Amino acid sequence: MSRLFEPLTLRAVTIPNRVFVSPMCEYSCTDGLPNDWHLVHLGSRAVGGCGLVLTEAASVSPEGRITPWDAGIWNPAQVEAWKPIVKFIKSQGSVPGIQIAHAGRKASCAQPWSGGGPLALDAGGWKTLGPSAVPFGRYPAPREMSATDIEACVADFRLAADRSLQAGFEVAEVHAAHGYLLHEFLSPISNVRSDDFGGSLSNRMRFPLMACQAVRDAWPKEKPVFVRISASDWKDGGWDLEQSVAFCRELKAMGIDLVDVSSGGNAHDQKIVLGPGYQVPFSAAIRRDAGIPTAAVGLITEAVQAEHVVSTGQADAVCLARALLRDPYWARHAAKSLGVDLKWPDQYLRADVGPFGR
Repeated sequence: MSRLFEPLTLRAVTIPNRVFVSPMCEYSCTDGLPNDWHLVHLGSRAVGGCGLVLTEAASVSPEGRITPWDAGIWNPAQVEAWKPIVKFIKSQGSVPGIQIAHAGRKASCAQPWSGGGPLALDAGGWKTLGPSAVPFGRYPAPREMSATDIEACVADFRLAADRSLQAGFEVAEVHAAHGYLLHEFLSPISNVRSDDFGGSLSNRMRFPLMACQAVRDAWPKEKPVFVRISASDWKDGGWDLEQSVAFCRELKAMGIDLVDVSSGGNAHDQKIVLGPGYQVPFSAAIRRDAGIPTAAVGLITEAVQAEHVVSTGQADAVCLARALLRDPYWARHAAKSLGVDLKWPDQYLRADVGPFGR
């Protein structure tokens, strides 16, 4: 029996297995509208057997995009553009989920294959927002958000959840990781405010918890909400595992169903120690100490490795990114290697019988 390919039920939603598609930005939208690329990219991972297919970060507002080519969920046209993608994912037996995000001080950038980095205002960029006027490395300093800005952003997250539901998504994930806006408020590296949203841990958590609560309140009680966090800034004096556990306890208390545990992204001079499964210990600690289900990410590439993570209780699921870029059918190949009979689409059944098909 494979634990990796057992169903996972959260509230009234049953995910058929524990191989999740991690959110992967494609930087291929126009005006925040997903298109044929996203249908094929996400749809092929559903055909490939993944239990949960999470979209790339969908911004709650135009200024919340990492690049001008990011996906969005701030207007009705985007809702309509997501609908056929959601419908196809469901038709393959996978659960569709959306990651809701705001890039904060790391917004207004070029596509990675065009060099990345901040865009000038005359090149299509915009003034970014952040908890404090503290830049990310050599990026321009953001404008410090006012209390009114914070209230408006909470409302944006709530509206994004409403629109995601209209599009048909079953799972909503709030992005509070990788140095984007909610993570920026959590970390003392980027948040040097002296008001109710800065200073103490409880103050730094205030806005991220407000945004998560807004999504939880807008999302149906029978459907789960996830939160992705960075468990460590990988920098002395930054956000760390101890603070992450405290934050996740608050998330559990408000009804968040699973924490997607990543790390890094908020310090340009972070010192990450890479290796297979290097972030799995963060997931294990949060699952144990905060008492909340987790998904583990980070250099999980092999079926036996993923099976070990889940079967030993270090996480309830694994989120894969680059491994799924290399092989959209990773889940099917993993199931075969673990002796699991994963149902194939009818159109592909002849490839699942005998050495040469039917």
